[in-house]
Amino acid sequence: MAGAGGRAPLGRCWGRGKGRGGGDSRGITSPLSFTPPGFKRWLSSSAPAPRVCVVGSGPAGFYTAQHILKHHNGAQVDIYEKLPVPFGLVRFGVAPDHPEVKNVINAFTQTARLERCAYYGNITVGRDVTVAELRQAYHAVVLSYGAEDNRVLGIPGENLSGVYSARAFVGWYNGLPENRDLKPDLSCETALIVGHGNVALDIARILLSPLSLLRKTDITDCSLAALACSKVKRVWLVGRRGPLQVAFTIKELREMINLPGARPVLNPADFTGLENAIKDAPRPRKRLTELMIKTALEKPGEKTVEVQAAATQAVAPREWGLKFQRSPQEVLPTADGRRGSGDSAKAVPTGDVEELECGLVLSSIGYRSLPLDPSVPFNTQRGIIPNSSGRVEGVPGLYCSGWVKRGPTGVIITTMNDSFDTAQSVLEDLQVGVLDVSASREGFGAVGSILRSRGVHPVSFSDWEKIDAAEVARGKAAGKPREKIVDPQEMLQLIGH
Repeated sequence: MAGAGGRAPLGRCWGRGKGRGGGDSRGITSPLSFTPPGFKRWLSSSAPAPRVCVVGSGPAGFYTAQHILKHHNGAQVDIYEKLPVPFGLVRFGVAPDHPEVKNVINAFTQTARLERCAYYGNITVGRDVTVAELRQAYHAVVLSYGAEDNRVLGIPGENLSGVYSARAFVGWYNGLPENRDLKPDLSCETALIVGHGNVALDIARILLSPLSLLRKTDITDCSLAALACSKVKRVWLVGRRGPLQVAFTIKELREMINLPGARPVLNPADFTGLENAIKDAPRPRKRLTELMIKTALEKPGEKTVEVQAAATQAVAPREWGLKFQRSPQEVLPTADGRRGSGDSAKAVPTGDVEELECGLVLSSIGYRSLPLDPSVPFNTQRGIIPNSSGRVEGVPGLYCSGWVKRGPTGVIITTMNDSFDTAQSVLEDLQVGVLDVSASREGFGAVGSILRSRGVHPVSFSDWEKIDAAEVARGKAAGKPREKIVDPQEMLQLIGH
C-alpha cells in the first residue's frame, strides 16, 4: 500500500460529503479535527479495502474511527455499541449544565454519516458476538469500550444504603439506563463526597444548583423531580491529599465559587504558606491554588474578579467546602443499624478522631475498566488492556484506545490524542503489511448473520436519529434541549424493533 508523504495542514476539517441517510453531511470547523504533527496520510490503493471494527461509541471510539477514515481513503469502519444510543460519556458523563462540552457530538455525527462508516447499536460484544468472531470478520479490531465500573473505597459500611458511587449518581441524573432506578435519598441536609476531582465538583454543583438553572438543561425529568424535593443544603468534598494535589480544574472550581445561592467554606489554615510553595509551580496549578487561597481568605464585603462578594454569599442558603488530608475509614449506620442514610450516618476519616455527620455519601475516587472477553489480555490490577501504542500485547490485529488503554484519566482532548495515537498504529500496520488485507473480510456481512442467528437486532445510526428527534421534541415541550429516554425498551419500540 503506497504511502503519501507529508502531513495535512493544521486546521483541516471534514468537508462536505454525502451522508449515509442521503442528506448533506455538513463540514464542521473544529479544533478537534486537525492533523497532529507527525501523523501521515495513507491513500487507498487497488488492494481490498481494510475493514476495521471499533467497539464502543464514546469519544475514544469515534476519534479512533475519525482518524482512520480521514487518513486512509479506502478503509471502512464499523462502530459497535452495547446501548441503542451512541456517544458514551459525552451523553452520560458530561454534566447537564455543561452543554458546550457536548458539542463534539456534532463532529461524531458527521463521522457516523460518512459512507465508509457504519454504527451498530444494541450489540453487546462478549455476549452477542465474541471478540474472536469480530477478528474473523475484520482486518483490525479496536477495543474502545471505556470504564464501565467504579473503584471502591474498600471500607466497612460502603454497601449501606445512602452510599453511592459517583458513577451511578452521575448516570442517574444523566439518564444512563442502568442507573435509572437509583432513587437516591436526598432527605438529609448534609452530603459528603469522597474525592477532589471534576466529577466530585460536578455532583456538588448539581446537588446545590438552583432548580431554575437545572430546568434549562437535559437533566432527566425524574432526577429534576427528586432534586426539587431535596433537603441537601451542605456538601463536603473530602480528599486524601492536600490543596496542592486537588485533581479538579480552575473552570470547575470557579463555577462552584460563583454558584448562585451557595457559599464556599474553606479553612484559611489549610492554605497557610502555600503562596511560597506555588511560586515555581506550573501556571495552571498556580492559578488554581491562588483562587482557593483568595476564596479562603476573603473577608465579608470584599469582591474580586473571580469570586463573588462574600457579603452576598454569607446569606446564601446553601454551602460547600473542601476538607483535605482525610481518608474515609468507615461508614457508620444509623442507631437502628440498618441504614447509612439520614443525618445520623457518619463517614469517619482516619487520623485523630473526627466524625462528619451526613446523610448521603458519594464515592468519587475514579472509574474502572472491566475485562470484555476471555480472549483479550487484561491487567486487573491496573484495569487496562496491556498494550504498546494501542497494540494489544500478543494479539496481532487487536488494538485498544481510550480509558481501557491508559486508565480513566484526562478529559475529552486527552482521549482524542490517545485515540489518534492508536489509530496511527493501525494505519502504520496497514502500510507495512502487519495487517494482511490481501484476503478480503466480510465485516458486518459476517457479523450480521451471527447476530440474526442469536436473535439480536442492531440499531442503525438513522434509528438513533429517530430517537434523537423524539428526545428533542419532548424536551422542547418542556422547555429543555432534550428529554432523554432512559428505558432501552422504549427506545427500541420507538424505532419499531
